[in-house]
Amino acid sequence: MIRKTLLYMWMSAATLLCCCSASIADVADTEGTEKNLDYIWEYERKQLLPATDLVLIYGGGKHREATWNKEHLLPYVSYKDKTNVTHWLFDGFLFIEFTNGASGNPRIFATGYYGQPAGKAEWAALAEYYFTKNNAVYALEQCVADAEKQLGKPAKKRKVVISMPEPIVAGPGSHYTQLPADYWGEVDGVQLNFSNDKDRITACKWYIDYVRKLFNDGKFQHLELAGFYWLAEETLHTKTILADVANYLNGLKYSFNWIPYWKTVPDYYEWKSLKFNYAYLQPNYFFNNKLPYSRLTEACHVARQYEMDLELEFDVRVFYEKENWAYRLRDYMKAFREIFGIWETKRIAYYQGTDALYFLSKATHPEDQQLYHDFCSFVVEHQLVYH
Repeated sequence: MIRKTLLYMWMSAATLLCCCSASIADVADTEGTEKNLDYIWEYERKQLLPATDLVLIYGGGKHREATWNKEHLLPYVSYKDKTNVTHWLFDGFLFIEFTNGASGNPRIFATGYYGQPAGKAEWAALAEYYFTKNNAVYALEQCVADAEKQLGKPAKKRKVVISMPEPIVAGPGSHYTQLPADYWGEVDGVQLNFSNDKDRITACKWYIDYVRKLFNDGKFQHLELAGFYWLAEETLHTKTILADVANYLNGLKYSFNWIPYWKTVPDYYEWKSLKFNYAYLQPNYFFNNKLPYSRLTEACHVARQYEMDLELEFDVRVFYEKENWAYRLRDYMKAFREIFGIWETKRIAYYQGTDALYFLSKATHPEDQQLYHDFCSFVVEHQLVYH
């Protein structure tokens, strides 16, 4: 929630100026799920495919300065340590965005951000951004292919998770009264009306199928489309549709992922009954330097209690010549390593602003360079000890 608030404030100013791997046997196939023999990977899978270390890659909005080409993604795929030994780094990549812009008339992909709800055209454009040649998923494929020449094939293909927009209710009685309830668009010639859950679920299925097609068109050899991520960080507006979305995904052998924010809305501990396969708890410790270390301790205990995974958080404020908040990133690494039941058993998602790790990999100040090596070593070691 802290990062949502910060993004909301930034965009407003600009305008004015999981538990263990789930077996497919554990989730029933969904009647009506589209069966497409072209998507062979959906039939060959025996279980869902979680990532041990899942990095968040923000892109798709006009306000983003990062261009996710091969050069920009390379520091996320592999890492050269101080002895010049190269290692695989993240094994999972979550492509994510909340809005298609920061000024003018932005369209938002989840409730609570500045702008108007995105329609079908914006949903399609977001998916297409991730599957643009030499960008995002295509660039990741190139990076992994090049790294394999030096490192050999990794034990498993790199996993891709695509964020899924929230079908936001508009019309009378909603927060977005200036839009009609059927603002979103059509599927198979039928205008969808988000005042009813059936049409909201239809929109989600349409998006899932469109992403599947785009991934299939890429003929990727080094990547797996592993799952989808529910973009809303709370479920106040969507509890009645999540089970149907989850069943559709699981029937196609994709995971349903979620990263709820810290305890603001008491739905994070319901993640299993909400039908998510993997849920990562946000400690939200990094963003407020008044918060004590005990926040991380508490977050670890909460994650253990509710069988959740965890998110590690940082942004460009870690740099020595900025706020020099490197110590707060180090606190995450310390807590996750030292608190019983975390280091060896919890998956980790990594929030890094837009592309803080890229710039950390290029840093010249000795303090920043040391932080870069310490962080990458943390990721590499976690994949070795996790079970």
